[in-house]
Order: sequence, then structure tokens, then C-alpha cells
Amino acid sequence: MNGSEREWDGTITRYPDPAIETIDPRFARYKIGNSVVERLWTGARWSEGPVWFGDGGYLLWSDIPNNRILKWDEATGKVSVYRKPSNYSNGHTRDRQGRLISCEHGTRRVTRTEYDGPVTVLMDNFGGKRLNAPNDVTVHPDGNIWFTDPGYGIMLNYEGHIAEFELPTSVYRLDPDTKEATVVTDELEKPNGICFSPDYEKLYVVDTGVTHKEGTPRHIYVFDVVNGERLDNKQVFCDMAPGIADGIRCDVDGNLWASAGWVGDGYDGVHIFAPDGTLIGKIHLPEICANLCFGGVKRNRLFMTGSQSLYSVYVEAQGLPLF
Repeated sequence: MNGSEREWDGTITRYPDPAIETIDPRFARYKIGNSVVERLWTGARWSEGPVWFGDGGYLLWSDIPNNRILKWDEATGKVSVYRKPSNYSNGHTRDRQGRLISCEHGTRRVTRTEYDGPVTVLMDNFGGKRLNAPNDVTVHPDGNIWFTDPGYGIMLNYEGHIAEFELPTSVYRLDPDTKEATVVTDELEKPNGICFSPDYEKLYVVDTGVTHKEGTPRHIYVFDVVNGERLDNKQVFCDMAPGIADGIRCDVDGNLWASAGWVGDGYDGVHIFAPDGTLIGKIHLPEICANLCFGGVKRNRLFMTGSQSLYSVYVEAQGLPLF
């Protein structure tokens, strides 16, 4: 892998980078012949939740066990601590006004960081019972926040605080103005990564609840979004077995880019699926990939949070604009 801020060790990744694999001809248009996977930084314990700030030229992501949010500056390549403690923050996105929306394991809440710095609690309970541990999040064009609550942050002290589950594992739709929330589905064992299709008429959700059951399907599901408010017509989009997906994003053409891991060489990295669920390409990483996002000036730079590292690669796909 190439990297920034490193002394040359005498090795070169030849073009085209073998880490970028075309499986179906439909992926060829997104692969750039002289683009390589770069390792931008390493030194985390579990990297998660990347989100791009184009107006500032930087990326934020979580290092959950170290209880911090890290910041990578595009202009300098430097990494600094954006927030510590972060309440064991996991997934992030931006709302339609560009503010940071975060899922916090430690406080079991969804928050918004205001323009001038204060943190506003958007939701920490449902029906008077505490949320489990919000995990990943996306925002609909109407401003409502959709997030998953599988509860990983209360299962171990490593990424939060051990506690009892008070609510079913669910996906929620939250109105940030009224603070009213609804459960859009509680059918998944461990709803994890979440994203909308480009037309916002479909919602993709990863279920990581069967990771302990050898030989069982490990699905990404797709739902129809009805009137921007509720879900219908749950279907299996793809099966990630023998590994699992985690974070997911759609590009403007409707392809689904899924972080993948827990298998090893040949599997770990990013798997790219056409809108019909066919695996069309892979980006191989030497670590488990937990999450990803598109960024850069043209939203054509894919950022990938590996287990301990941050990676990127330029592609000819473009991510959806956040606002």
C-alpha cells in the first residue's frame, strides 16, 4: 500500500493496483488504472464512522476503544484528535445544514454538534427506556435522522459500558426538530450499517446479528421507503457469508459499497454490489474494514476505516451529497 507522510521503503505498487479487483464488467468504469489504495494513517484500536467535511477539507472518524474522534487534514495529511472523550462515538454523518450527527455508545444517545461547538442531545430514550447503543446513521432529504441501535456498546466495556438491554434492537426515524421518533423496523437481530439509495426510495440495512453462527447467511437487507416515513417489502439484497458487512454507502449510480471483514486475505476490504445485488468488484485491504464514505472535492475519493488504520482510493464513482 502507498501512504502519505512515510519514508520510501523501496517498494512500489505498480499500476493498475492489484488490490482493486474487477469481478463483473460493470465495475470496470469505476476503476482508475493509475489510482492505488493508500494507507493514510495507522495507530487506532478500532476505526469506524468516517464522515467527510468538504467545506473544511478534512475527514472525521471514530477510534471507539480509545474514546476519541480523529481528524485527517487533506491539505497537510496530518492527523489530530478532534474530540476526546467522545463518549465512545461510533457512526457519524452530517445533517442537511452540515452539522455533525453522531451515535454515542457510552451515553447511549444520538447527538448533533452545533456550528459553534456545543453538543445537542437529539435522542437518548424511546418510550421512557434508554436506547441500547446507537451505531450508524443517515439523514433523509426531509431532515429526519434514521439510525440503527443494535446495542454493541453495552455488550462490552471495550467500546462502551456493559449494561442491560432495555429496548428491542431497532432502526429508528427521528425528527430532530420535534424530537419525536418512530421504530421503522425491529425485524433485524443486530441492525448495523445503514444508507439510502440515490432516489431515497430504498433503505439498505446490514444485519450483523448472526456473526457467531457458523455457516448461516449474513445479509444486507433492502426495504422500500414509503412516503419517506416507513418501511415495507423487506428483501435480502445480498449475502456476505462467510464474512460480514458493516458500514455501507451508495454511489450516485445506485451501486452499494460495503465494508467487509472477519475472513482474511481475499475477502477483507470493500465489496461493491450493482443495484441488482450482484457483486461486481472488490477493494482488498490488509485489515478488516469497518466503515467507509466518499469524500474529496468531487466526492470520488473513497475513505475506508480499517481495523487500526485509515485508507483511501480514488475511483470514478461519486458518493451521494450529504446536503
